[in-house]
Amino acid sequence: MPTVLLLSRQPLTARPLQQWLDHPQDALLITTPKAVDGAEDVLAASFPRHRLVDDYHGWATEELAEAAARAYGVSLVASTSESDVLRAARLRARLGLPGQDIASATAYRDKVVMKECAQAAGVRVPAFAAVDSPQDLLDFVDTNGLPVVVKPRAGAGAEGVAFLREPADITDFFARERGSEVPYLPGQWMVESLAHGDFHHVDGIMQDGRVVHSWPARYTGGLAERVRENLHTGSILLAPDEATTHTLQRMTADVIAALPPAPHPLAFHLEAWVGPDGIPVLCEIASRAGGSLIGDQYIRAFGVHLAREGLRAQCGLPLTLTTQPAAPSRSVGHVLLPPGHGVFVPPAAPCPVPDTELTLMRKAGTHCHGVESAADAAASVFAEADTTDAVESRLADAMEWWNRHTRWE
Repeated sequence: MPTVLLLSRQPLTARPLQQWLDHPQDALLITTPKAVDGAEDVLAASFPRHRLVDDYHGWATEELAEAAARAYGVSLVASTSESDVLRAARLRARLGLPGQDIASATAYRDKVVMKECAQAAGVRVPAFAAVDSPQDLLDFVDTNGLPVVVKPRAGAGAEGVAFLREPADITDFFARERGSEVPYLPGQWMVESLAHGDFHHVDGIMQDGRVVHSWPARYTGGLAERVRENLHTGSILLAPDEATTHTLQRMTADVIAALPPAPHPLAFHLEAWVGPDGIPVLCEIASRAGGSLIGDQYIRAFGVHLAREGLRAQCGLPLTLTTQPAAPSRSVGHVLLPPGHGVFVPPAAPCPVPDTELTLMRKAGTHCHGVESAADAAASVFAEADTTDAVESRLADAMEWWNRHTRWE
């Protein structure tokens, strides 16, 4: 493995980079003390070349990473999180290294640039506009009406998303300007009309403007709505004979062809609506693996860990799967069960629904305050079956059992 500058703030206990790479000792790891807490022995043994930084997202960290990369003569830059996509591209440009460049990284991070590229290629997108001032939002509403959704252009995980359904919501949004984590500055925000239809995601591996392999799934709930309304969320892989399967695969290929390509393989995660007319509408696409349990779902269906695969490819290592599977090995679905309000008392007995696997994600006795982020959950359930209908039925039975036997005191 070549010497790689690796940016990662993920805990080594949850994302075992030392197991994902053939020779982790060749990597120069930039991470945080929190990420290696409890794994100091792994850090010392597997990543003797490392730098610990307290302010991971600060500009000084980027300067430190460049200096360390030059000192060790790195030949590739890799990252494991969406927040590092642009940073990694900037470092490649500064160091003169191959990989996803700034134009490609920007298109996969900035939702306005992304939708401009997709729309120019004939992909359907909602009406949208950049919001660089209050007038931009007011002008958009005057033209397109309410409701609308306002979101950070480089956001992830539904953070900062605001649904504006009536004029008072616009006033409330403006009033949050001083307390917003994302500054109300030019280049930071966008607005778009609400799209309607079933919400889906497509995940896989891409290279040089084409799809290497992918598979679509249908969400069982919207991510932003989950945070706002304390709902469950999850997804179920589509069957190979569903018309929507082929529709979404074609759209994914069109979107990836429309955006500036990256020469090396990368994982991707696309989201789209499909309405009654059967035409997909792009929500967004990211050049990283899907979060939450989407990666685990892909492993169960195709034996490929997309986050691991994407990182290894960035490090110059070969892909495990290089062709498009005809179908998943089995139909697979999952659901994240939301935390309630109060002290968590989980069911005393195992989940009795066949072919399901329930995992607690909060300890018994934890005091919870509802859903605080898109991936927040008290427990997860995976279900497998021969058909998507059977998976959906098993997940519904598991949720009903959970709701009957779980208490929040």
